[in-house]
Amino acid sequence: MSGRNTALTPPAGAAAPVRHPDAPAPGELLGAHYEHCFGCGGSQPHGLHLEARAGDGVRVTAEFTVRPAHQGAPGLAHGGVLATALDETLGSLNWLLRVIAVTGRLETDYVRPVPVGTVLYLEAEVTAVAGRKIYCTAVGRTGGPEGPVAVRADALFIEVKVDHFIDNGRPEEIRAAMADPDQVRRARAFEVNP
Repeated sequence: MSGRNTALTPPAGAAAPVRHPDAPAPGELLGAHYEHCFGCGGSQPHGLHLEARAGDGVRVTAEFTVRPAHQGAPGLAHGGVLATALDETLGSLNWLLRVIAVTGRLETDYVRPVPVGTVLYLEAEVTAVAGRKIYCTAVGRTGGPEGPVAVRADALFIEVKVDHFIDNGRPEEIRAAMADPDQVRRARAFEVNP
């Protein structure tokens, strides 16, 4: 038995991912999709403030620095924070496909501890698409983009309509995001997984 979850294995006949022609250019900083997002938003004092960049093909890279507010055991990153960093990076891939999608499943492997003060270098890519299902993988490294692997994940994202957020989000935040006069910021608030 491989240990790999079959729900995260693309089915036979799944298509190779195709980068949308309007996707951000390779190297472009993606920025926060929503200012209050715990993963990428600048308005979260204890958030990850993760910064993702478009890569080649259907890939992104990201970085975040583990701060004292992110620790679980003394001096070490909390595993849930590391899973959040992977999830945020994986969710950023949907900008390259130009779809609205949410995390359906995330399987995380913790390879080595990540100390407070460490910069985690993340890389993610879409591996296949089957209907509304988007299969992807990510890895987080310490010591540089080519450093030792600390965490990795496989994920399944599900494409949804904007109604998913409107029907399920807290009404005051939904109203505030939808009332934003900046049309681009308003649309981006709903682009990446919650």
